[in-house]
Amino acid sequence: MHRAVFLDRDGVINRAVVRDGKPYPPANLDALEILPKVPEALKCMKEASYKLIVVTNQPDVARGTKLKADVEAINLYLMQCLPIDEVLTCFHDSSDGCNCRKPLPGSLLASARKHSIDLAESYMIGDRWSDIEAGERAGCKTFFIDYGYSEKRPKTFNHRVRNLIEAADIILGR
Repeated sequence: MHRAVFLDRDGVINRAVVRDGKPYPPANLDALEILPKVPEALKCMKEASYKLIVVTNQPDVARGTKLKADVEAINLYLMQCLPIDEVLTCFHDSSDGCNCRKPLPGSLLASARKHSIDLAESYMIGDRWSDIEAGERAGCKTFFIDYGYSEKRPKTFNHRVRNLIEAADIILGR
C-alpha cells in the first residue's frame, strides 16, 4: 500500500483569486501563479515516497463561466512543472449530485483504489471546508490552510497551517 498527499489546487498549489473574501481559480494559464515554496514542499514529500494527487472542484465549467480547456491547460502545466502523480477534476456544479465533487470523497476513494493507497496513512490539504470534509470522509488526516476567507469554515481538522510548506514539514516530521 502507498501513502498519499491529496491536495486541493487553488489556494494550496497556486494562488487563488480572492474577491469579497471568497477564493476563485485563476481565469487561465496566464493568470496562474504557483505559491512560494510549493515546488520544494512537493519535491520533499515525493522524495519521502508519497503519491501527490491534486483533487479540485471546477464548477465554473458547468456554470458556463470558464472553459474546460483553460482548466485543463492549468492542470497540464502543473503536472509538467511539479512532481504531481495525478490531477482529478470535478467539473460538476453543486446541484449535479456527483460523488466526485468535494465535500464528497469520491475522487479520493477512486484514486485510492487506482493507486493502492492506504487512506488512514494519507493526508488531505485544503483551504476550504469542502476539502477538509472530503479528506475526513475518506479517512485521511487533514490540514486546513487558513486564509480567513469569508465563508463556511471546517468544523474539525487535524492541523491548521499557513501554507503547504508548513503542512509538509509536519508530515515529514521536520
